[in-house]
Amino acid sequence: MTELMNDDALLSLKIAFTYMPKAIEVTKYEYGDQYQNILDHIEAVRAVLLINDVDPDEVYGEINPSTSPNSSY
Repeated sequence: MTELMNDDALLSLKIAFTYMPKAIEVTKYEYGDQYQNILDHIEAVRAVLLINDVDPDEVYGEINPSTSPNSSY
């Protein structure tokens, strides 16, 4: 997928991304044999966000500004 998403689709992806676990939280202990598949899904979503000029590390703050710190770094 290399074309840009429309605004509604991109907003939906951003919202869904905020509910995904962080890659660092995904372990074989927590997720069993599916952990690599989950990591692949997270990376696929991050890649689409980047294609659409969205910094995945800043999405949570954009979607939930009142509950996020001033910086994600």
